[in-house]
Amino acid sequence: MRTTKHIQLPILAIFLLVIAFIWQFTSCAVIVAPTGGPRDSLPPVLLSAVPKDSLKGFTEKKIIFEFNEYVEVKDIQKNLIVSPYPKTLPSVEYKLRTVTVRLKDTLQPNTTYTLDFGDAIHDINEGNILKHFTYIFTTGNHFDKGTFSGRVLVAETGNVDSTLTVFLYKNREDSAISKQRPSYIARLDSLGRFNFRNLPADTFALYAWKDEGAARYFGNKQLLAFADNYIVTSEENPPAPVTLYAFFEPEDTSKKYTPSLPKQQTQKEKDKNKDDKRLKFTIAFNNGKQDILDSLRISFESQIKTYDTSKFVFTRGDFTPINDYTLKIDTSNKDFTLRHKWIADTPYHIILMKNFAEDSTGRFITKNDTISFRTMKKEEYGSLRLRFTNLDFAKKPLLVLLQNDKIKYSTPLETSQFRAKLFLPGEYIIRIVYDENQNGKWDTGSFFGKKKQPEKATTIKKKLTVKANWDNDVDVIL
Repeated sequence: MRTTKHIQLPILAIFLLVIAFIWQFTSCAVIVAPTGGPRDSLPPVLLSAVPKDSLKGFTEKKIIFEFNEYVEVKDIQKNLIVSPYPKTLPSVEYKLRTVTVRLKDTLQPNTTYTLDFGDAIHDINEGNILKHFTYIFTTGNHFDKGTFSGRVLVAETGNVDSTLTVFLYKNREDSAISKQRPSYIARLDSLGRFNFRNLPADTFALYAWKDEGAARYFGNKQLLAFADNYIVTSEENPPAPVTLYAFFEPEDTSKKYTPSLPKQQTQKEKDKNKDDKRLKFTIAFNNGKQDILDSLRISFESQIKTYDTSKFVFTRGDFTPINDYTLKIDTSNKDFTLRHKWIADTPYHIILMKNFAEDSTGRFITKNDTISFRTMKKEEYGSLRLRFTNLDFAKKPLLVLLQNDKIKYSTPLETSQFRAKLFLPGEYIIRIVYDENQNGKWDTGSFFGKKKQPEKATTIKKKLTVKANWDNDVDVIL
């Protein structure tokens, strides 16, 4: 009995130690769900194409692409570019790992075709895009190898609009872009560049426009660019690259139109305004003060029918009358502009006397209204010096400074430096307009009218910041 007890005690101790170890391990362990691994960031991979890519003597009506994972096709009408452009676009279907293209147009003999899917093909799980997946074949025994490249910029700004599309037309009549679809199509990249490949030896007219809805026809009120000369392609000597400048065709003001009718007032609005004969106006100051470098504008909420300048009084702070000013109403008949050589940090008054102005509904200035204001101090302005590099004076450069797409300052440049002792603080966009006709503004082009290219411009990417009470010296490299 004593021997048996001596044997059982060590076994019991070992058993208790094992239980304690298991309890400690399980109580300290953290249960973590298994991860799915790193996110899939790779686009689908083509495993096979039937018929195979780059096939000669192509006669098929169906092409089947198989990928290494499940795929889907998005915005096929927008993304798919077939060159040369067919009368009837192919249909595109997808299922699981395959994409099937059915050709519905009669293929031209001895012609090289390309199908560029753009950003249409995605994997289903993560949406990774197979960018610019392209398939090529020829109905003849050789591939056309002509190439042509270039760039498209927006003329008024010099910036890129990558939503524009570039077109080559075998039909070189001007009206073709509105009546026919193009022969070849190319996209722009983020820098505004385009590249045509596999072109036959031929002569084309070159255009670019914002092709809304992938209609492939030019419509009204679209950005348009055109080349002055035809593009002649060959396999041996590609044409020199071309830069196109897009613009909006000017409106034809000679055409008659029916003006839109004013919005009809509700009875509630009529009752509310029935007895209100006041003609309301606003004056926009800069932080409550008048900018000494700018004119003062008085804006009325409705068109002025009659006004009497004898009932407009302009005075200094002590009500001494001022005579050296001009007051003009603009073509909208809503805004008056007061021009005067302002004195900094000085009080002024404008008195609009009763019956100064009346609109077409019978509202008028019902009583004498005095507007008192003060001009800005010189210390509230900064000095500005711009030093330009690579400025081409032969192109008659015009300096334009903008805020919120509105021109705040404009002047011709005759030297490589611009200086202003006083300049209104703020952030500006610098634009150089090449003012060919020297009329002090940018002029658009015309395709259907005079066949005239627009004036060119360059916009500086970095904004100009003018600080108050500061010497603002800036180098501008074009």
